[in-house]
Formats: sequence, C-alpha cells, structure tokens
Amino acid sequence: MSDAPLGSIAAYAELPSVAQTAYSQILESALAVEHSRTVADLPGSFATKSVKGRPYWYYQYTEPSGKLRQLYVGPDNESVRQLVARKSSKPVTDALLPMVRSAMALGCASLLPRHYQVIRRLADYGFFHAGGLLIGTHAFLAYGNMLGVSWGTAARTQDIDFAHPGKSVSLLLSADFDVHVHEAIESLGMGLLPVASLTSAQGASYLNPREPDFRLDFLTVRHRGGNAPFEHPQLHITLQPLKFMEFSLENVQQAALLSPAGVVIANVPHPARFALHKLIVYGEREGSFAAKANKDLAQAACLLAALKQHRSWEVEEAWADLAGRGKGWIDRARHGLAALERFAPELGAATWLDAKNKSLGKTARKNKK
Repeated sequence: MSDAPLGSIAAYAELPSVAQTAYSQILESALAVEHSRTVADLPGSFATKSVKGRPYWYYQYTEPSGKLRQLYVGPDNESVRQLVARKSSKPVTDALLPMVRSAMALGCASLLPRHYQVIRRLADYGFFHAGGLLIGTHAFLAYGNMLGVSWGTAARTQDIDFAHPGKSVSLLLSADFDVHVHEAIESLGMGLLPVASLTSAQGASYLNPREPDFRLDFLTVRHRGGNAPFEHPQLHITLQPLKFMEFSLENVQQAALLSPAGVVIANVPHPARFALHKLIVYGEREGSFAAKANKDLAQAACLLAALKQHRSWEVEEAWADLAGRGKGWIDRARHGLAALERFAPELGAATWLDAKNKSLGKTARKNKK
C-alpha cells in the first residue's frame, strides 16, 4: 500500500485489490437488491379481504413514525401468492452482511452507526429515488471506496448533508412522487428538530439541541427567490438554496455506503464535480466558516490527487464544463485553485489543468474583452 503525500496531509492510500474487488461486488449486489425490492421487503404483514366473494390481498405495515399504512397488492393469484411466500423467507439484504463486514475488515470505509441509520431511513422513505443526493463529507467518504483508496483525517464529520434539485428537477421522475422526509427524520427518535430561519418557520437544517454538532442540512440550487429557503411540496422538507450547487447535480453517481448493520445505496455527485465545486465555493467561506473552507481544500486536494492518478480525464471534462459557465464561475475557480496551490503545491493542480485544458484560460480572456 503506497501513500500519496500532499503537503502536511496524506492525500490517500491505495486499498488492497481484494478490498477493491469486495466493494465492487457489494455495489453490484446491493444495486440488484435495490432494483428488485417489493412491498414484501417492508416490515409488516399480508392480509386478505373478501370483496363480493372474491379474495384480494393487501399489505399492512406500521411506519417508524407510528402511522398505519395499507397497500393494495392485487387479487388472489399465483404471482401474488409467490410474493406472500417471499415474505416468510430470509430478507435478501441479510445475505450482503458478510460481504460488507469482510470489505470493512479489508480497509473499506464505513459510516458511523447513527449516520447509517439516518441515511438508511431516508432511503427507505424514497428520498434518493426522488432525486435526492448525499453530499458533503459522507459523499467524500464514499468516493474513497469508489476509487479504491482510503483517506486521511479529512473524512469524518458529525454533519450529514443532503441535496435535491428542487424546482430545477431534470431527472425522469414521476410528476406525482411524494416523499415524507420530515416524517422520516421524526421517526428516527433522535431528537432532531427543524431549525427555524428568518424566512421559514421550518428551516432547512435539523439538530438535536443536546448535541448541536449532530446536524442534518438540506440544500438545493438557487431559484428566483434567491437565498430564501424553498419548501418542497412533494418532499415535505425545506431546502436551503446554495450558489453553484447545480454544478454538483449533473452526472450523478450511485454509491454503496457500508456499515456493520448493512449497506445502503445513495446518489452522490460525480467525484470530479464534487472536487471542483469545493474550489468554486471556497471564496464564499468567510469568518466563522474559515475552518470549513480549509476542510473543503483538504477534500478537494485528496480527491484531485486520486483522480489525477486514476481518472484524470474526468476532472478535465468537468473543468471544461466549468469554463463555459461565465466570468463569475471562472473567477471563483481561479481563486480556489490558487488557494489549493498554496495548500497542496505538490499536486500541481493549476499546471495540470491548464496544460490539459486551455479552455478556462481562453474563456477568461474572452470575458475580459
């Protein structure tokens, strides 16, 4: 295992090939399970009702919030009876646990138990199927397993950050999707309460007053309302707009997040876009957010170092896309890149990107004319 140092930090260490193979197998298996999930995978039971002398199957379950739900399954026939029989068998996800624990023992990164519980609950309620993403440090943690590397100290936090395109949804979603994110958070029983803002009675963050470091944040792209929180009618959650967030919401990836309790599939930004977004917003961090700006640089440095070694073309493509978005984007990218050069000069990010892709410089000169 070889380390790749960057200034005062160890950017990453290569995972053993067996760990990389284990993660790939888990991702493939977890995606297959996710795509084949049915009502039988919910905690509850089947029941029949007789309507005009003919039996019909329903599935009744109690949500973690305590609400009783009943879903219509269909008339009594062979396919429905097979679905009922499946309920009595061992859950498919249980078969993945040995694989997950083996991958963790081999060096793959895992989530803290309560962080896994939060992400798993939102997944169960359909947040990721509705276009939601896991962002922030937990996405950065997932990238390590995706790229076959392990990070240094820049991969831990008590915050869990989520995002959704909000009004700018460009995904192929059903127009009538309905996801009760607020209910999902309440059902966890962790004492997480919505934080009111000046413009919204229910803000876009949740925290436990007794544990202010444990926080959930929900972000979205800027809209006509500027920075005003946006209450999403179909997610039943408030989203906080963030400038330049749209850059991270294109070419979304799926990642398997590991925990001793299991595995959950979540949407995450493309790692190259995630890294460059950190540089774009670097200059927006001021005052009390300076520490977070340094963490942004550390994560960008680690990711770019790993991507330069394994997938350099993906960074170059994202950099070219950034170049076409206007002077404000270019100026901020340059500012963040200069800070990255001071933070991790060994990476040579500016020289690398300029040598491989001249479009940013050309666009900058065009905007000055």
